Amino acid sequence: MNLQIVPARAGLKWVRQGMSTFWRQPLALSGLFFLLMATVSIVSIVPFIGSALALIVLPALTLGMMAATQTATEGKFPMPSVLFAAFKAGPHRQAMFHLGGLYAVIFLVVMGVSALVDGGTFAKVYFGGQAMTPEVVTTDSFQTALWVSMLFYVPLSMMFWHAPALVHWYGLPAVKSLFFSFVACWRNLKAFGVYVLSWGVIFMLAGILALLISGLLGNPGLMTATFMPLALMVAAMFFTSMLFSVRDCFSTDVYDEPPASADRPD
Repeated sequence: MNLQIVPARAGLKWVRQGMSTFWRQPLALSGLFFLLMATVSIVSIVPFIGSALALIVLPALTLGMMAATQTATEGKFPMPSVLFAAFKAGPHRQAMFHLGGLYAVIFLVVMGVSALVDGGTFAKVYFGGQAMTPEVVTTDSFQTALWVSMLFYVPLSMMFWHAPALVHWYGLPAVKSLFFSFVACWRNLKAFGVYVLSWGVIFMLAGILALLISGLLGNPGLMTATFMPLALMVAAMFFTSMLFSVRDCFSTDVYDEPPASADRPD
């Protein structure tokens, strides 16, 4: 499992692969994405610790979407149980929970930094403790906290992008997986830049399409009703595309079980 440097155009290839694979099993992959969101929502309502628990399980659920994508590429129908593959008994389940714990801690630290800017308003809105009103989101302090959070979330995303796959399929410890994931993203920054930009354009086009549909029907109130299904479908495609970045950056296929002879990335 050697780290590989890919050209910038690989980012666009990952987008195409994600979209084409999604349309092989659109109902299954859409349903699994909705199940992922439902699981996070249900876990988050646990009193006192729900928000932290939702963050802890997110890397494992992300791995589940990668596993479902792997199944779809093989021409098979991914069953709901595949989403929870990382929670099943196995040699790497504990490391996956360690990874989830690290994600929760670092993410909460990022929210804590944003609270220093606006007194915690952005964090309260994010976790559902305060309503997102125009009066709140247009304040200078909220906008500053938003940009500060995004600035710190970028390296966090880089650390955790490949980490679930590296832990579950290749047996890396949680901390090592974060290091190799960050290095892989950094050394392929151009490809990931194209990748993120491409998905940003696709989400924007989904919004424009929803606006056109609502305009043609002569009912502006349909904008939200039209955009939400489109946005959720695009989000499901986005999650489907993640597997292909892992494959290319580490120049290997993903296995159902970790290969016994896999080398660690240099």
